[in-house]
Amino acid sequence: MTTTDFTTTIVVDQTPEQVFNAVNNVRGWWSEEIEGSTDKLNAVFDYHYEEVHRCKMQIIELVPNKKVVWLVQENYFKFTKDKSEWTGTKIIFDINEMDGKTELRFTHLGLVPEYECFEVCRDAWTTYVTKSLHNLITTGKGQPNGKDKPQTENEKKLSAAKG
Repeated sequence: MTTTDFTTTIVVDQTPEQVFNAVNNVRGWWSEEIEGSTDKLNAVFDYHYEEVHRCKMQIIELVPNKKVVWLVQENYFKFTKDKSEWTGTKIIFDINEMDGKTELRFTHLGLVPEYECFEVCRDAWTTYVTKSLHNLITTGKGQPNGKDKPQTENEKKLSAAKG
């Protein structure tokens, strides 16, 4: 059976447990601006990137060292006609040990070429999974969004007040 859902795979030397823990450290590889728990079954967390993308995810499957599944409960894209393209789709992380290595297969079930956001989302997920999440797993440091943006005036004031 051929599927058109977006999928990408990485293979690392780390254990399934290390991969599972990194996947659940969503702030460490996707975005520092996550609100809510990202590592408990049925937990709901919010993601947002500037005013371009916001979504609410629910963790609907959490099998230690094997699988993580998020259900997109709500979604908003500033750049598409259908602002809610991801709503109802699932993001799946399958973790398998093979020959002393660990394979992580990422699938965004429902992210298909017919979506207006497909190319942008495919490219973004590819970067987040094959670079940021891969680096978090292999070096302990990912590249989530939010790290390199300039501080707002309020953030500068807060930093000065704390310092």
